[in-house]
Amino acid sequence: MNFLEILRFAVRGLTANKLRSALTTLGITIGVAAVILLVAVGNGASAAIAASIQGLGTNVVNVSPARGGGQGASARPLTVQDAHALVDPVGAPDVKAASPVVNTTATATYGQTSYDISSVAGTEPAYFTTTNRDLAQGQLFTSEDVSAARKVVVLGPTTAESIFGTADPVGKNVLLNSIQFTVIGVLQAKGSTGLQNADDVAIAPISAVQNSLAGYGSLSQIAVQATSADSVSLAQSEITAILNARHGIRLGGTADYQIQNSEQLLATRTSATETFTVLLAAVAAISLLVGGIGVTNIMLVTVTERIREIGIRKAIGAPRAAILGQFLAEATMLSLFGGLLGVAIGIVGSRFTISGIKPVVVPSSILLAFAVSALIGLFFGSFPANRAAKLRPIDALRHE
Repeated sequence: MNFLEILRFAVRGLTANKLRSALTTLGITIGVAAVILLVAVGNGASAAIAASIQGLGTNVVNVSPARGGGQGASARPLTVQDAHALVDPVGAPDVKAASPVVNTTATATYGQTSYDISSVAGTEPAYFTTTNRDLAQGQLFTSEDVSAARKVVVLGPTTAESIFGTADPVGKNVLLNSIQFTVIGVLQAKGSTGLQNADDVAIAPISAVQNSLAGYGSLSQIAVQATSADSVSLAQSEITAILNARHGIRLGGTADYQIQNSEQLLATRTSATETFTVLLAAVAAISLLVGGIGVTNIMLVTVTERIREIGIRKAIGAPRAAILGQFLAEATMLSLFGGLLGVAIGIVGSRFTISGIKPVVVPSSILLAFAVSALIGLFFGSFPANRAAKLRPIDALRHE
């Protein structure tokens, strides 16, 4: 019996019970689609994070309080004075600007509309340049607004739309935690990373935010802009020297702050996202394994139902290899068909945004998932196929 005849018998066996064959491929289909989609989501999250961080600029350095509080009781909070001290032409010639930032959340109310803003930032005018935030309409607040603690606010496009809908928000008053602020501008869209929405923000003078919303605790961060991308390392050294002197950090002591530039931040978040992607792929691989077990179970049932057919074929001279090949071919064809469906579903599904993330399909994940589906058919189909091939003709013919 040649290869084409084995395939012909395999196709006939599969089409004899179409519903069972379809259900058998379902597990493989789900597993392959899950592998492709979950890996695509992980890669989409990585790409979004990279774009978001790079959008801040390659010359941005972030200073934030150290986790654990640095030197315990002697740890000092980051202050507005710390931020201003970093802009020193003599002590820090590679620092162009430094903006103190206080982050909090607030509930915005306008008329009958209430909206929870995920990030309310109190800062100074240089923050917009440092973080590459451009204005879409209206104006930004000024140093005079900060000095006078004026309650003015610039909204991200998502925040503006959520509160005011299609109406022009500029010039309107909005309540932030029942405190009235006047909207003076709306920022251009920057997009979402899936983990946070850079457009769901409200930015106000730091003095007004500390007076009305956040209090006078430690700064959330200091956004520092180096003079160029090439001078980031020098700027970090200068920042370290100034803050160590101001905070009384001795040589070899543990700092009560931490410094990260955009490249370090990108590497940290990318590493975390890659770990997340591996975990997602592992979950999807379990789905493939479950699908393979399903192939084994269905093929065992198929062999049991067709014992008399196997006996007749062996009695008229069908070799062991032909029986083995037929059932292996059936199992492999089921897996390959399920793999093809899974690939199609995975590619189509990746066209949609999932949880704010635009999936990025990786061709290698498609090839790997499809190849694994074929191997699953061979591996999990080998036991029932071998069982069928080992049947003695007389025992098979006697089977009821």
